[in-house]
Amino acid sequence: MSLALTRLVAPPKGTSGSPFPWSKAPTTIATQRMRWSPRRHLPHVALTLADAFPRTSNPFTTSSAAYQTQSTGAKKYNKTLLLPKTDFPLRAKRLPNQAEITKKLVASLYQWQQENMSDPPFILHDGPPYANGDLHIGHALNRILKDIINRYQVLRGRKVTYIPGWDCHGLPIELKTLESLKHKKQGDLDPLTIRRQARQMALKTLECQKKDLEAWGILADWNVFYKTLDLDYEIRQLRVFQTMAQKGYIYRRTRPVYWSPSSRSALAEAELQYNENHQSRSIYVRFPLEVSRAELLDVLPRGAQDVFALVWTTTPWTLPANKAIAVNRDLEYALFHLIHPDHPLADPHAVYLATVDRLDSLQDLLGPKTQVQVVARVPGSTLVGNTYRNYFTDEPCPIIAAPHVTNASGTGLVHTAPGHGMEDYEVCTKLGIPVYAPVNDSGQFTTEVGPELAGKIVLADGSQAVVDILHRENLLLHEATYVHSYPYDWRTKKPVIQRATPQWFANLQSIQQTAADAVDDIVAVPQSSKSRLQNYVLGRKEWCISRQRAWGVPIPVLYETGTDQPLFSSESIEHIIQTLKEHGTDAWWSLPAEMFLPLGMRDNGKSYRKGSDTMDVWFDSGTSWTLLESLRGTPHGVAPHGYLADVYLEGSDQHRGWFQSSLLTSVAVHGKSPFRKLITHGFTLDEAGRKMSKSVGNVVDPNVVVNGGKNLQKQPAYGVDVLRLWVASTEYTKDMVIGDHMLAQISDTLRKFRNTARFMLGNLDSQLPRLLKEYEIVSPVDRYALYELSRFIERATAAYDEFAFNKVFQELTHFTNAFLSSFYFDVTKDRLYADAPTSPRRISTVLTLHHILQGYTQVMAPLVIHLAEDIYQHHARLLGETSLSTFCRSWPEIQTQWAMDPSDEQQWRSLLQVRDQVMLVLEQARKLKTIGRSLDADVVLCVTGLPIMEPLPRELLGLGLESLAEVFIVSDVTLVSDTGHWQTLSCSALAISNPFPIALSDNQDLKVQVAVHRAKAHKCPRCWRMCSPTSDKLCTRCEVVVRELEQATSETSAT
Repeated sequence: MSLALTRLVAPPKGTSGSPFPWSKAPTTIATQRMRWSPRRHLPHVALTLADAFPRTSNPFTTSSAAYQTQSTGAKKYNKTLLLPKTDFPLRAKRLPNQAEITKKLVASLYQWQQENMSDPPFILHDGPPYANGDLHIGHALNRILKDIINRYQVLRGRKVTYIPGWDCHGLPIELKTLESLKHKKQGDLDPLTIRRQARQMALKTLECQKKDLEAWGILADWNVFYKTLDLDYEIRQLRVFQTMAQKGYIYRRTRPVYWSPSSRSALAEAELQYNENHQSRSIYVRFPLEVSRAELLDVLPRGAQDVFALVWTTTPWTLPANKAIAVNRDLEYALFHLIHPDHPLADPHAVYLATVDRLDSLQDLLGPKTQVQVVARVPGSTLVGNTYRNYFTDEPCPIIAAPHVTNASGTGLVHTAPGHGMEDYEVCTKLGIPVYAPVNDSGQFTTEVGPELAGKIVLADGSQAVVDILHRENLLLHEATYVHSYPYDWRTKKPVIQRATPQWFANLQSIQQTAADAVDDIVAVPQSSKSRLQNYVLGRKEWCISRQRAWGVPIPVLYETGTDQPLFSSESIEHIIQTLKEHGTDAWWSLPAEMFLPLGMRDNGKSYRKGSDTMDVWFDSGTSWTLLESLRGTPHGVAPHGYLADVYLEGSDQHRGWFQSSLLTSVAVHGKSPFRKLITHGFTLDEAGRKMSKSVGNVVDPNVVVNGGKNLQKQPAYGVDVLRLWVASTEYTKDMVIGDHMLAQISDTLRKFRNTARFMLGNLDSQLPRLLKEYEIVSPVDRYALYELSRFIERATAAYDEFAFNKVFQELTHFTNAFLSSFYFDVTKDRLYADAPTSPRRISTVLTLHHILQGYTQVMAPLVIHLAEDIYQHHARLLGETSLSTFCRSWPEIQTQWAMDPSDEQQWRSLLQVRDQVMLVLEQARKLKTIGRSLDADVVLCVTGLPIMEPLPRELLGLGLESLAEVFIVSDVTLVSDTGHWQTLSCSALAISNPFPIALSDNQDLKVQVAVHRAKAHKCPRCWRMCSPTSDKLCTRCEVVVRELEQATSETSAT
C-alpha cells in the first residue's frame, strides 16, 4: 500500500478531522510493507537534544563537518537541505545594552501593565526586609518567589500592584550606628545624633539592596517603594496605636519581660531564639523556716532545732530578689533528715522539706553515702502560711500556694521572684507581694542588694558571687552544671534575662480567638502554616510593644513629673500625633514637652516629661498593611475580595514575626486578616544540608552566582536566570540546598531549554505570518504534538495556580526532554530538513513549532525572564510583532482543535508503547554492533491474538503506513499477523523482543513482538534515509525536491 505524501494535506471525507486520517479504513491484508524512513539521517542529529547540540559544534551551520565527510556526490546536495538557521545565540551573553534590557523587563514593564491591564489588581504585599547589610541568598529566594507570582499574574491579564518595602528602624542599625561613631554605649550620644546617623545608614543600605533587586529582574517601579522611616508611614503606624489605645488594648505596667542586657532593651517573644545547649548553674539551696503553724510544729521530731525548705533553681542570680516559696496544696511533702558522716549540712538536728515524690531523685543526686531519712509527712496545705528568711534581704517571706508547682522536677518547693518570672509575678500580684528586681539595664546588680553584689553582671560574676555567698553561709546543699534550652537575643546572640520594668503592652486576650478564626478563612501554602500561625497567636496573652532605644517611632505618651503617671488620653495622643505629623518624629527629641501638651492642659499646674520608649519594630512592620489602605482610590487600587492583599509571602520564621504582628494589628483595628493567601518558604542550606556560615566558608552569595567570583573557573557567572531557575526548581516550602554542583546542574537544564527554543526558531522563517493565514496543521504527528502541548500548558497552569513552581519546572523539563527532544524533534527533522519548502507536511510542522514555541516561552517566562525575552524577541521579529515584551502577550490559550477524543488518545498511547519496545530492540542490535544508527534497520512487527480475517488494529495503522517508520525512526516497517510468516522473517533477525501486550481502545487482548533486520535499500546521498535503489542515486522524494529547487533557481537567474 502506498500513499502519496500530499494525501496529508487534508483528511479524507468522513474522518471528521481525526489525527488519524486513515483510521476508518482498516485493512485485512496480513502483511503491509512501507519503504521510506524518516529519522536522524544527519550525523549531528542524535536521539537527545544534548547530543544534537554539542557544545563544541554549531548544529545550525549548513556547512556542518558531518556533511564534509561524505562523498563528493553527497556534498553537492548540502545547499538543498533546509537546515535550521537562526541568529539566536547558543549561549546567553551579557549584552552591551543589558541595563536597558533590564529596565524594559522591570520598570517599563511594570508601568505598562499598570496602564494596560484591567482591574481588579493583584496585590502581593512585600514584607519589609531589614535595611542592614548585603542581600543574601535567602533574600534572593524570597524576592524571586514573589516575582514569579507577579509575572505569572501579569501574563494572566491581572494588573499587579507590588510596592517593595524596607524595615529601617531597630537595634541592629542602631548598634551599627554606635559602632560607626566609635562609641559602645548608647548614653555616650544624644538620641538625635544617633537617629540622624541611623537614618543615613539605613538609606545607604537600602539603595545598595535596591540596586541588586532591580538587577535580579524583580518586577516593580523602583522609584516607588515604602520605608518604615517615612513620616507618612510613621503617622499611619501611630494611628494604629491610637485606635488600639481607644479600644482599650494598650496599657502600661511593671512586670517581668524578656530583657536583653546586650541590647539594653526589652524583647518580645518573637525576638527570641533558643540555645539548646545553654549551661546554667543548678543549685539546691536551703531556706531556714520560721515555723508558726501548729499542724507543722506537731509533726516535728524531738530535738529538731532547724527546719529548712529545700529549693532548686537554675538562676542563682535571682535569689536576692526572692519574695516567696511556692508549694502545691495537694502534694504530699516529707520532713526528713540527711545522714552523712562528713557533709556539713547533714546535721541530725536539721529537718528538710521536699515532696515525697522527689525524694528518690534527691537521693540519686546526693549519692550513696548520703541517706534521706523521712521522719514525717504533711500535705502542702500545712506549709502555707509559714514564713522563712531569705539571707539576701534578711526579712521574713511567706510560703504560698501556687497551681504551677508540680513534682516534675526540683523539690516541689519553688523559689519565687516576682520581678524575674511571669508565673511568679502573676501569683504574687494576686497576694499583694511587691515586685522586686534589683538588676539594671546592663544586667548588673544594683546597690539595693548591698556592696558585695552591686555592679556584678548577673549572668557572669554576679551568679558566681551568689553561689559563693550561699556556700559560705552553709546554705548550698548541692551544685552542678545544667544544660538546657535557654532564650537568647536573636540579634546579638547573647542570653537574655527576665526582669520587671515598666513597659507598654498590647492586650491580645480579647482578640486572639478572632485572629485565630481569621486564619481559618485564608489559604495557606503549605497548609500547615495555618495551625502554626494559630498556635503562635493563641499562645500569647500580651505583647510588649515598648523598647528602650532611640532609633524608632516614639510611643506618644507624656509622664507627670514626680508621680511618673502617664498622660494617656485620646486628646493627648491626637495632639502628639498632629505635632509629629507637622514637625517629624525627630521632634519628639528636639521640642520641649510643653509642645506636645494639648492647649487645655498647659496651665493646669502640672509639669510633664516626654517618654523615652520607642515601639517594637514588629509593630512598625506589622502595620505595613496601612500602606495598602492608603492605595484606595489610586491607580494601584485595592483587592476585590475584601482583603487588603492577595498574598503575603515570607520565610517560616515570620509566623512568629511579621505574619503574626500584621494579623494582630489588623484584627485589632479591622477585625480581619489583611491577607487572603499566606505562603511560607523554608531556609537555604549548603549542599551538605548545613546552615550557611561565614566562619565555615559555605555561604552562597547571590551576586557571585549572577556575576561570578574572583576566579571565574571556580565561580562562573551563571546569570540571573540560573539563580531564578534554582528557586523555581526547589520545594520551597521546606529547607532548600544550594551549591556549586546544584548550580551547574541548573545551568545545564537552562542550556537545554535554550537549545530547544533555538531548534524551533531555526526552523521558522519570515513567511510565518502568511503560513499561519493560509495553511492548517494536518499531519497526525503534529496534531498529536499540539495535544501534548495543551496537556503541558494545562499542567503548568495548575501548578502556577497552586504556587507549586517546582512542578512547573518539572513540567518544563519533562516536556523538553521526554517529548520534544526525544520524540517530536527526532520524528520531524526529516521533513523539516529534506522536504521542499512548499511541502504541506513541512509547513504543518513549522506551524506546530510556532505554537509550541509560543506556549513554551510563556510557560517558562515567569521563571527565566531573560531567556524567555530573548526567545520572544527573535520569534516576534519573524511574526512582525512589536510588543514591549513577552509579558505583554497573554497566557497561552489552548485551542479547541488541539483536543483529542479518547479513542485517539488510546491509539497514541498504544503506538508509543510499541515505539518504546522498538527502541529497546534497536538498542540490543546496537550493542551487538550489527547496526550503527536506527536507520540502518528494518523492523517487523508481529501482532498475535487477532481472530481470522480480523483487520489489524487501528492503533498500528491509524497514522498511515508511511508514518509508522517515521515514528519508529527506521527505514522500513513490516506488519504481520500470520505466525508462519513471522517465523520466516524472524529467522534472519538481528534482535527480537519478547511478546508484550498492548492496550487497545476496544479492550482486545493482543500481543506484539518486534524483530530488527538490517535495512535492504541503499542510503540516499541527500537525506541519508535507506530508501534509494543504488548508493549513488537520490530517493524519490529527494529527486523531486532537488528538481524543483533547480528549476526555481534557473527561473530566478533568468529574471
